[in-house]
Amino acid sequence: MDNFSTIDEKALFSRTSLLVGEDALKRISEVNVIVFGVGGVGSWCAESLVRSGVKNLTIVDLDTVAPSNVNRQLQATTQTIGLPKVQVLKQRLETIAINVKITAIQNIYTSENWESYDLPSFDYVVDAIDSLTHKAHLILKTTELGVPLFSSMGAALKLNPQKIAVTEFWKVYGCPLARALRKKFKQNKQYPSKKFLCVYSPELLQNKGDSQNDDKSPVGLDKPITNGTISYITAIFGFTLAGLVIQDIIA
Repeated sequence: MDNFSTIDEKALFSRTSLLVGEDALKRISEVNVIVFGVGGVGSWCAESLVRSGVKNLTIVDLDTVAPSNVNRQLQATTQTIGLPKVQVLKQRLETIAINVKITAIQNIYTSENWESYDLPSFDYVVDAIDSLTHKAHLILKTTELGVPLFSSMGAALKLNPQKIAVTEFWKVYGCPLARALRKKFKQNKQYPSKKFLCVYSPELLQNKGDSQNDDKSPVGLDKPITNGTISYITAIFGFTLAGLVIQDIIA
């Protein structure tokens, strides 16, 4: 953008540099990260990664912005309804930093197209996928290939941010999505090749309102039923995922 020419790039990340040091900030700027799913969790993760200094980011999501996304998704406003999520988010992220490379892929990850994403070319994979089938396949392939993976478990039906935690996948408790994944792995006798960390919360509330869904997501994605969500919970899940990536780079 034109106004970038008058901005001191170092000033943009001066506070981050104070915290982590110049060497770590340089490493952060050089990694290549892919985020699968940029809804209520993935969108905030992507934003935090760029604001933390990540310059090479790929975002993947098939959906367009729906009215019901506005309560929790970064790129969802009354002005962006109907637009592709990845394109709106890409435009925003490109205004945050200088020389940032955002690759937006309006598609889904499946067992049929997974090779097209060239997972080994990435330093980190962030899983914020809703679909159980696609999520399970991504976990299996990413761990098999040895690419560092951080995964989000279910962020719906939760209100208490103090219950959000991080643990290894097989130690997650109280989460229906994690339970369903483990069941799927056991039924298919296919298991993740390596351990990986997950963001989760054992809190599980009940829907109190009428069950109405105005999302326009494509059918057949094996997504969970529609449950209530709120912005700060999904955002904390996303920020935590970003934090796991950044801490791993620094470490």
